[in-house]
Amino acid sequence: KFLKFIFNISIIFLVVISLFPGSLIGYLLYKDWGQQPDLIHNPFGTSINHFIYYLYVSLLGFLIYLKNKNFKKLAFTMLFLSLFLEIVHLIIPNRSFQTNDLLANLFGVIVAYSFVKIYLLLKR
Repeated sequence: KFLKFIFNISIIFLVVISLFPGSLIGYLLYKDWGQQPDLIHNPFGTSINHFIYYLYVSLLGFLIYLKNKNFKKLAFTMLFLSLFLEIVHLIIPNRSFQTNDLLANLFGVIVAYSFVKIYLLLKR
């Protein structure tokens, strides 16, 4: 139950920071709505943040619902959510659609799904 609560809070946090017109985290860290923080300094910019968060939230959800009949639905939902939340940046003020961010979102979900599938294969 506690992990499901953490998963649900993580999804809500993801939706809020994705749909907010500006960078909430940038404001909290730098007092600047327009600055996106780099969690890890890297050549990919803030796209790595997207990958890390989608990997985390997808892996958490997949492990929680591993033996549930809704596992496949969750996988498709996470892929849809990663696509939807980036595309909607086209219409949100002070946000911009970034192909690299979209790819990082999708890649995070796919890598999490792959980890779970490999885990299941090794478990047999």
